[in-house]
Amino acid sequence: MTITATPGAPPATGRHPHRPRHWLRAGWLMTASGWSANQFSALLGAYRADLGLTTAATTGLFAIYVLGLVPALLLAGPLADRHGRRPLVYTALAVSFVSTCLLMAGPAAGWLLWPGRFLTGLGAGALLTAGSAWVKELSCPPHGTAATPGAAARRSGLFLSAGFASGGLAAALIAQWSPYPMVMAYVPHLVLATAAAVSAARVPETSPSLTSPPLTSPSLTRTLRLHNVNTEGLRRVASGGANAAKAAKGQAARAPAEGAGEAGRRTRTRSFRRLVLPVAPWVFAAPAIAFAVVPGLVDARLDGWGTVYAGIVTAVTPGAGILVAPLARRLAARHRIANAVAGLAALVLGFAVDALAVAHTQPAVALLAAALLGAGYGLCVAHGLTEVAALAPPHRLARLTARFWSVCYLGFCAPYAFTLLTGAFSPPAILIAAAVLAALTLAVVALRGVRTAS
Repeated sequence: MTITATPGAPPATGRHPHRPRHWLRAGWLMTASGWSANQFSALLGAYRADLGLTTAATTGLFAIYVLGLVPALLLAGPLADRHGRRPLVYTALAVSFVSTCLLMAGPAAGWLLWPGRFLTGLGAGALLTAGSAWVKELSCPPHGTAATPGAAARRSGLFLSAGFASGGLAAALIAQWSPYPMVMAYVPHLVLATAAAVSAARVPETSPSLTSPPLTSPSLTRTLRLHNVNTEGLRRVASGGANAAKAAKGQAARAPAEGAGEAGRRTRTRSFRRLVLPVAPWVFAAPAIAFAVVPGLVDARLDGWGTVYAGIVTAVTPGAGILVAPLARRLAARHRIANAVAGLAALVLGFAVDALAVAHTQPAVALLAAALLGAGYGLCVAHGLTEVAALAPPHRLARLTARFWSVCYLGFCAPYAFTLLTGAFSPPAILIAAAVLAALTLAVVALRGVRTAS
């Protein structure tokens, strides 16, 4: 007997039908965002040496990034949910492009560095919010084949980390050996942003508010209209008492469902507040201290290689975050707070090692500490993105993602706070205090996680 395949049916190979890797094309936009954010970090020492900027001015330029980023994160979430991911992503990419051009003009007009850094934060915030949601949705069916929503959500973090790792290193190497270093160091980002825009040009829109099918079709509309006519006729025949009884019964049946929905929303909000928000500030506070503060405290023995060393640190820190991705997947499968606990533990150890490196001016030890802090960053961001993907309904994914990233990026103010505290405390003491605070956060999250599980 001959068996014929059904026309149009996929072959029974047991594998998923081929789907374009749209998430990979959109992911380069996240890499461009991370690159733009970190290319400035590796040049802080060069700005102090070549342009004569004070330490307070360079850390202020580092922190003003957050003033543009946090409002963009909070506003871009609802806008991306309402108007779609694509318009927000491309607008943010254009802002990021302009900000890099302003930074390139900084050596000729130093005041342009301030709006340049502010716009860098503005573009990065909007791109992070809409881009994270876009990559996550493109990774899941029907666009992708990611095994779980958590695995899909972690992809955007990996692309972002790749941009962090490569942007700072490339800028530092160019600044060390290229002519016009404070200009040429920014050229790679312009090339990457253009290539990412072209790569994502044909990626489909995924916002539920724009892609959901209409609730009614013409045939269904006609059916509903006929149903309403018949219902109206029956209503006139039925007695008023019977109608009242039916209405009361329907209202009673809907009440438990509405209550459950409200209870579910409160549970999600409580979980986000108790298990995600305490970890979020550490996501970028630790890396920011690693590559914006510590290199300047251990460069006395580097003999003119401070810029290259700073670039290596900015590569090692997020690079370690990428390398722990397989571990993050295994930990996430074991317990919902396993990544948070492991990440915060790595931060405690990293700050302690950094305190030792600064006390004895040891660049090699500081590099080890940067790797530990980077591993903690990777595990903490994996915890946050996984929790957000599990807690957020599809129509609110971008908004909750924006809240997570906005609290994360408050950590970029840590170098400025560090500079203010050095007037009263020694750098090693501040680093030990950071280790103690991370340990306290670890204890609180672990306790809450155990209570949630029970």
